[in-house]
Amino acid sequence: MSLDSAEASPSSSRDWFFPSPSFIHSTSNSPQSPNYPRKFSTIPRHSRSSHTDWKPPKTSTFRSVSSSGSAAYGDPKYGRVRRRIELRRREKMAKQEKEDPVLEQKRDVSKAVSGVKTAIGEMGIRDFGQRVKIRWQMASYIAILITAFGSLVHKNFSLHNQVIDLQDQISTMNIRLQACNTSDTFDTISILQEGNHANSEGMGPRLVSVSISFGGMLIFAMMLGLVSDAISEKLDSLRKGRSEVVEQNHTLILGWSDKLGSLLNQLVIANESLGGGIVVVMAERDKEEMELDIAKMEFDFRGTSVICRSGSPLILADLKKVSVSKARAIVVLADDGNADQSDARALRTVLSLTGVKEGLRGHIVVELSDLDNEVLVKLVGGELVETVVAHDVIGRLMIQCARQPGLAQIWEDILGFENCEFYIKRWPQLDGMQFEDVLISFPDAIPCGVKVASRGGKIILNPEDSYVLQGGDEVLVIAEDDDTYAPGALPMVWRGSLAGDFIVPKLTEKILLCGWRRDMEDMIMVLDAFLAPGSELWMFNEVVESERERKLIDGGLDLSRLVNITLVHREGNAVIRRHLESLPLESFDSAKRLPYREAMVTRGQRGSFSRGSWIGEMQQASDRSVIISEILDPRTKNLLSMSKISDYVLSNELVSMALAMVAEDRQINDVLEELFAEEGNELHIRLAELYLHEGEEMSFYEVILRARQKREIVIGYRLENAERAVINPPNKNERRRWSVKDVFVVITEKE
Repeated sequence: MSLDSAEASPSSSRDWFFPSPSFIHSTSNSPQSPNYPRKFSTIPRHSRSSHTDWKPPKTSTFRSVSSSGSAAYGDPKYGRVRRRIELRRREKMAKQEKEDPVLEQKRDVSKAVSGVKTAIGEMGIRDFGQRVKIRWQMASYIAILITAFGSLVHKNFSLHNQVIDLQDQISTMNIRLQACNTSDTFDTISILQEGNHANSEGMGPRLVSVSISFGGMLIFAMMLGLVSDAISEKLDSLRKGRSEVVEQNHTLILGWSDKLGSLLNQLVIANESLGGGIVVVMAERDKEEMELDIAKMEFDFRGTSVICRSGSPLILADLKKVSVSKARAIVVLADDGNADQSDARALRTVLSLTGVKEGLRGHIVVELSDLDNEVLVKLVGGELVETVVAHDVIGRLMIQCARQPGLAQIWEDILGFENCEFYIKRWPQLDGMQFEDVLISFPDAIPCGVKVASRGGKIILNPEDSYVLQGGDEVLVIAEDDDTYAPGALPMVWRGSLAGDFIVPKLTEKILLCGWRRDMEDMIMVLDAFLAPGSELWMFNEVVESERERKLIDGGLDLSRLVNITLVHREGNAVIRRHLESLPLESFDSAKRLPYREAMVTRGQRGSFSRGSWIGEMQQASDRSVIISEILDPRTKNLLSMSKISDYVLSNELVSMALAMVAEDRQINDVLEELFAEEGNELHIRLAELYLHEGEEMSFYEVILRARQKREIVIGYRLENAERAVINPPNKNERRRWSVKDVFVVITEKE
């Protein structure tokens, strides 16, 4: 077919050309007739560049050729040529379709290379100052070139692998069709093996596969290291106590001292009726050390959890860490050491607590070392703060116990949560009842006072019998627990009358005070208020006499204002025997521990010693005088129980008990302050002969009503042969026979 025959067509144009065989669409009515006339479609010149993307239309658009060219077109010679050309064109187009992506990537590489050459050519034009920059650019271009080349290689390998994968999939599908009845396990294994780069063939694909594997391993190792570091850091934070406490309504203890063990024990006992509680301890110590020390304490936690955190109470972030705003009570312990520095730190802690933005839900109980600093702490803390001055409490207890042997055990029972303690509660059914009737209305408790609502909630200890309870008034009682008592029916009790004249003589006393305390001047002032005129206070210690007077005056003591006592100074060490031998030990008779007859029996049981021997004199002094010791470690009391010491005061334990009681109910602090003060009411031990006759049968309720004739409240008793007193006895309406050698524990006004 010639160009002239093509131009003879009615719709022909000079821009038409003879198409390549790959674009010829032929139809044949007879496959055996190669010379059958064909129709051709032409492509304009403007679309020649995109002829590879052209596709024949669905409907035939071929135009018929002229009759003059039909003979040439049907020539067998030209038919064979056309078939060869068409076959070559098809092979060439198939090869071109396969190489087009590679050609495009090669063009990109050529462009990158030309860019590198251009950059290299420009290097000779610029000055030396820009050569360094060009070198960096050249390095970047080279890196881009390498990356592009690597991408080409990887893409080539990927295409090759895809072809292989397609072939494998075809083979696998054929196998599945042939073995459709085989087990599912074989199919699963064949599926899992598909797409695994480990079965790649050729050096290049295998290198790429190995690189991918090592890269995945490296990334996995990095991720594993990050996760491991995060877990280790979190565990280390938990171990060292830097994590936040999410508890609420817990008791928070700030600081660490020797009183912590006793304080925890009392809080554990107090929470036992509630099934346990939460106690959080924060101190400037390592968390593991605190937990180890607490684990060594010899008591059962009884369901209470103790959480330790390391931090400073002066830092708000650390206070927030222990949920200070959600605590129901906060106890600030005094530091061991200098009293002024300890109180100064306590004051700063109170300032930090009052600066919490969220506010405080509970109250603050602060342990102080010096009574002079109490006013300042209360001024800073305001209504949130309750103070317990440890030295002052212990000093007053020592004085009371020296004058009344056995009182230390009673205080230990009342302050601790193991036996009976103070509780305040509202009982509407008692409104309109006189206090005298309220006293015998509780079978399992002993009323001691009233919290008067009309007087701003002031607690009145030992009120008058004629006081009538009003609406809003609450009753202060001594009971075993807050849920173990309730008012009952009013019993019929016979009052009776006192056995004789109720006169307690106030005799002069001679007291020996061994050692020196920082608050010695306070103890001297308390003794001067308690003792009868003409009493003597012997001070036996290693401080020089002139230095003593200076310290006492510096502490605020005016020696000229002492009315009832006279100070007698002696220098020496109470541990050295020859120093004690210089003292008239048998003359100190502040109170007798036992009657003279029983003392003689006791001395005979111990053995006979010569009257002039030192041991004999010490035994005589022990039989006639009261020996009171202050004990810091509660474990030492087991050793003292083997000796014949009259009494002892567990200073740290009693202070811890007071802190725990005030932490549980801040109202109790007013009661304790009055019982320890020089004025108001106090605990006393009275002889039974003041209330009854020998062998008289009476119920405990009758004893209470007889004591009310002298404005006293009987809270317990100790029988003649008993070692301990019974506070809040059961079966109060049961009659029993009493002895005049029995003693009663009463709350009475100070003499």
